[in-house]
Amino acid sequence: MACLASVLPRDADVVPLHEPNLTELEQRYVHDCVASGWVSSVGKYVDRLEREIADYTGSRFAIATVNGTSALHVALLLAGVRAGDEVLCPALSFVATANAIRYCGACPHFVDSEHRTLGVDAVKLRDHLETATQMEDGSCVNRLTGRRIAALVPMHTLGHAADLGGLQEVCDAFGLPMVEDAAESLGTYLGNQHTGTFGLASAISFNGNKIMTTGGGGMILTQDERLAKRAKHLTTTAKRPHRWEFVHDEVGYNYRMPNLNAALGCAQLERLDEFLRRKRGLAERYAHAFSQCSGAHWVQEWEGESANHWVNAIRVPDHRDAVLQRSHEAGWQARPLWNCLHSLSIFADCPRMDLTVSECLVETTVCLPSSVKLGP
Repeated sequence: MACLASVLPRDADVVPLHEPNLTELEQRYVHDCVASGWVSSVGKYVDRLEREIADYTGSRFAIATVNGTSALHVALLLAGVRAGDEVLCPALSFVATANAIRYCGACPHFVDSEHRTLGVDAVKLRDHLETATQMEDGSCVNRLTGRRIAALVPMHTLGHAADLGGLQEVCDAFGLPMVEDAAESLGTYLGNQHTGTFGLASAISFNGNKIMTTGGGGMILTQDERLAKRAKHLTTTAKRPHRWEFVHDEVGYNYRMPNLNAALGCAQLERLDEFLRRKRGLAERYAHAFSQCSGAHWVQEWEGESANHWVNAIRVPDHRDAVLQRSHEAGWQARPLWNCLHSLSIFADCPRMDLTVSECLVETTVCLPSSVKLGP
């Protein structure tokens, strides 16, 4: 606890895990949006946020949505996921990853993560697919269930990039599209390439606890113009353009981000570089503090990535719950990782590989307060 005390304030009643950082700039943009009267799903701020997120990430196209889960749902549809399919996804993820797969009528197929990246283990995944699947008419099929495996969804845990190079090689070998769950990794790079731009499509979240927020919101990224047009169509109730007629040519979704939320996001995006700088400063303070602690191991960047340090974390092999208990008694809202998804009753019957590492990570990891204001 002395390590945490050297970094976190001790005069506050509560230090949240992660809280938004809002200023007069955000108030001004939101006020402008309200004054314009364009507060719903059409307006200049929605278009602006899409352009600026595309520019920031290096994606050709960005399509704004009401939240990250809806963005992932549509990204999976863009990848061709259909009812009755299976989709590979990490057992170590927030429940929204698996929920989005279920929204497509598909079944999550849980795969293991690695200690190094906290993301899907490419080597272990390849071994699993070589024994558990077979190719039929150009499709990867689960030998036991007979279902087509339609895609892989790696998730960038706590803002740390998964091994996208290794995972893309696996996808290429088994004919699988990759859809990135980049909900937590805005501002994270592998080499010079932003996460969310490696796969066929990806999803970003702007929830209130993310590195920048629109209150509630998300974004689909893709490099494919055809898919971008389809994403826009699906997220706007599949309405065909017309000056007055209401013609909808397929089942669509009311997933368009409101202009009011986008106004907040445009202000936040202007400050994102500041957020990243301060978060890196906080991460360096944590890293220094825990370098002196033998009972806890700092979760650090892996070689090749530049992480956004959305949520800092430590590994405490022997006493995770004791650290959580004492942290909360001190007013520091540390938390564990999510329960592994296969352990939830709603997904207990889903196919899975050996998940030893994911279970170990859950049992030993503590997420630390990481708000922007804590950074130097």
